[in-house]
This record gives sequence, C-alpha cells and structure tokens, in this order.
Amino acid sequence: MSGLLPASVQCPCCWETIEVLIDGSLEEQEYVEDCQVCCQPLLFTVRVPFDSDEPVVDVRPENE
Repeated sequence: MSGLLPASVQCPCCWETIEVLIDGSLEEQEYVEDCQVCCQPLLFTVRVPFDSDEPVVDVRPENE
C-alpha cells in the first residue's frame, strides 16, 4: 500500500489519543515524532502488513 495512512495512537506520556499519518509505502519503519498534545518526543515503530492497509503502530517515549 502506498500513500499516507491515518492511525490513532495513545501517547504514553499524557495518555491523549492523537492522530498520525503513516507512510504506507514502507513495510517497516521507526522514527521520532513529538506528541501533538504534550510535545514529548515519541518513538514510533510501524509495520504495514503487505496484505493490509491497516498499520500496526507501537509508540513509546523516546527516552525509555
């Protein structure tokens, strides 16, 4: 799947649900993005299964 895929994730710092866009052209990726609510840096580990357009997103604080 290519393009940007929307995903809802819960920030592990402030527990708010945030909306993010995932690059669907990469099967696996890892990157840091700040929480849109509390501005803490979060480490995103993302997997987009080949047969699905639903990304699997794991989020944890960058400093963990």
